[in-house]
Formats: sequence, C-alpha cells, structure tokens
Amino acid sequence: MTEACIVGWAHSPFGKLDDPDIESLIGRVAGAAIADAGITPGEIDASFVGLFNNGFSDQDFPASLVLRHLPELRFKPATRFENACASGSAAVYGARDFLAAGRGRFALVIGAEKMTATPAAQVGDILLKASYRREEGDIPAGFAGVFGRIAESYFQRYGDQSDALAAIAAKNHRNGVDNPYAQMRKDLGFAFCRTVSEKNPYVAPPLKRTDCSLVSDGAAALVLTDEDTARAMAKSVRFRAAVQVNDHLPISARDITRFEGAAEAWRRALDAAGRTLDQLSFVESHDCFTIAELLEYEAMGLTPTGQGARAVLEGWTAKDGRLPVNPSGGLKAKGHPIGATGVSMHVIAAMQLTGQAGTMQLPKADLAGVFNMGGAAVANYVSILEAVR
Repeated sequence: MTEACIVGWAHSPFGKLDDPDIESLIGRVAGAAIADAGITPGEIDASFVGLFNNGFSDQDFPASLVLRHLPELRFKPATRFENACASGSAAVYGARDFLAAGRGRFALVIGAEKMTATPAAQVGDILLKASYRREEGDIPAGFAGVFGRIAESYFQRYGDQSDALAAIAAKNHRNGVDNPYAQMRKDLGFAFCRTVSEKNPYVAPPLKRTDCSLVSDGAAALVLTDEDTARAMAKSVRFRAAVQVNDHLPISARDITRFEGAAEAWRRALDAAGRTLDQLSFVESHDCFTIAELLEYEAMGLTPTGQGARAVLEGWTAKDGRLPVNPSGGLKAKGHPIGATGVSMHVIAAMQLTGQAGTMQLPKADLAGVFNMGGAAVANYVSILEAVR
C-alpha cells in the first residue's frame, strides 16, 4: 500500500473574522487548497470536513456546504468528522483511510470553526461538552477549569511549575510574531506571562489568561493523494506514520498528571515511522493550555515524567533548541478554532517541510511530528511527516 501524501493546502487568518458563518470560512480555503495542488475541483473524489460545533453554529450538518463554493463536487461523498478539539485530525485521517481503501485519487480535507460570535459564558459551556459532563460539568471556568485541576494536581505532585508555564506562553507568543495567520502576533515576554495582573488575571488557578488558548474563527484545508500520484505533483509531503489512540473520557478514570494516551500514540507513531524523537526537526503540539504542552513534553519522551519544565526552561523547545515545539506559535498565539486546529497543524508542518513557511521557516525541517488531541488527552493523534519534494 502506498502512503497518503499532502500535495496542496490553504489557511485563513485565525482570530475574530468578518466571515458570518462556517459556510463562508469553508469557502475561504476549499478552492484555494485545490488550486494550490494544481488540480481542478472536478478531480476531487471526496471531501472530509472537521467541525466541532456543539452550539457554536446554528448550521450543523456542514459537509455539503462545500458544494456552495465548488458545485463540481456535487454527487461526490462528503462527510463531517467530530472528535472534540481533534476534529480536524479526524477528518485528515478519514481522508487517508479513503485513499488507502482505493476509493479515490484525490481527497479534500477542510477544518473550520466560528467561535467569536458566541457570548463568552456560552463558549465555556460549549467547550465543557468535550469533558465528562456527569462528573466534570460543574467545574468552574469551563474547560479551562478542567486543565486548572490538571495543573493543580501536577503542582501538588512535582512542585510549583509557574515559571515553566510562563516560559511556554512567552515562547509561543514570541514564535507567533512570525506567523502571518496568528491571532495574536505580540511578544508578551516572560515577566508579563509570569505575573498575575489586571491584564493577566487568573482564569482557573493556577492558570492565568496567558496560559489559555484563544477563542477564534478560522479554517484550513488540505488536498491528499496517494504516493504514486504525488510523485508527479509540484510538492509532496508523505505521512510516514499516523496513529490515533483514545483513552478514558472521565479524568477520574486515569492519572491525569500523565497523558498516557498521548504517550502511547507517540510510541506507536515513532515505531511505525522507524524514527526516534531525536530525529524530528520540530513538533507542532496541542497547547490548548500551557500545562498541556508541559505534559506533552513528557508524553513524547522529551523528558522523564515530572521533569517537563526542563525542556522549556533550558531552551530545548525554542526555535533554536534541540527540538523546536510550536514554531508557529501554537494554539496559544495562533488561536484555536476547534475544527480547524488539526488541519492547520498539518498545513503548517507541510509548509515547514517544503521550505514554504516564510518568516516561520526553520533552518532545518526534514521530519515533523504533529500532536493534536481531543478533550484532556482523550482522543490522541500523532502524525510523522516528511517531504518527498
């Protein structure tokens, strides 16, 4: 079986956008990704749409909305994927499966979300739908409260990690300055991120505002094809591995200070790719909250359990470090339009690997890791990507 390859992409800005709805956001990227691949809309055999929704939009059932912009896709399969904050990666993996099954030659993947039109109090309640409501539905501060509890438990076990969390936030905001798609392109600095203030209050102690990703609108899209077809394309990024691992939904059912599902996904992906973590050029990782990125250092095997702080405080994960993590600025600076995030991470990794990342470009980008998760390390997706050309 030949592996799927990314051969085209498009990415909207993330932030508070004028687009009135997800239909408009889908239109921003669908045709652009197809044009970027150098093919026509009629060559697309199926579409895969990542959307969380759960109350952000009155318009659900979004898969066929792409036909409003690309009528050539009429009578072709179109399917919506939802797996909480990993909805975008779920759509990517659905497209890979479609190609692996030999059901088509080109697949279009779109991730989108419109969040900023929803009142702030309602946003928190919608995001809590990605938790186990029976036990976690009354946690104050919504989904931030879930990760606040995770951080609190980690601090109790391993000591106060506020310096490390502030360093992660400062690193990602510094990186976000160079990302033209990022919602916040401002270097906030360590001191601001470390200090509780009127502009940086506690949201869910010990997490402050700078520890939390941004409510955002946005969309991203990919065109995938089989490896044989990709050889004739202008650019191509191959999946060396793509692994999904799911864990228990209730945080009470596991040791939440260890992202065990994420760790298992990383182990399986690196093994399938025949590569080690040290061979990766960079990682785009799911920093919905700074404590998540800290725990992901440990899950990927960058540090032993309980020592994730070393990776950021000693500069390992900086752009010029031994393993740059989130050179795009991550969710922290880029923004986190739920359904778009997983697709965006694959787009930006592909840009880096093909030398098309512009001001974000790393001097060495040969092999990429992408980690996208739904819930608190419940749905865990790890992709290992490399450029073919």
